[in-house]
Amino acid sequence: MKKVRLYEIAYARSGDKGDSSNVGVIAKNKKIYEYLKQHLTPETVKKHFEGIVQGEVERFLLPNINAINFILHNSLGGGGTLSLISDSQGKTHGQIMLMFEIEIPEELLKDE
Repeated sequence: MKKVRLYEIAYARSGDKGDSSNVGVIAKNKKIYEYLKQHLTPETVKKHFEGIVQGEVERFLLPNINAINFILHNSLGGGGTLSLISDSQGKTHGQIMLMFEIEIPEELLKDE
C-alpha cells in the first residue's frame, strides 16, 4: 500500500448551485475508479471537508466515465450573494478534494 494524494490518481472539477457545491472526481483509469468507489465515500469526503461542509454529502457514481460526483450540501455559507467566505461559489472545492490522502495498492499505480 502507498499513501498518495488524490491528484496523483484522479482529476477534479467543481462548481456550485446556491448553497451547495458539487465536486466531480475522475479516476485516471478503470482500476483506480473501482478502488475509489470503495474508499471515497460520503463519510470520508465529509470528514475531509470538515469545517466547510455543514450539511450532508451525496455521492453519484458515473461508471461510464470512471467518475464520482459529490454534492456538498450547505458548504458555501449561503451561496454567492449571501456569503462572506472567500470562495462562496465552490470553484476551489475541486482543489481541496485533490488534497485528499488515500492509501492505494501500489500495483494500481503502475497502469496509470
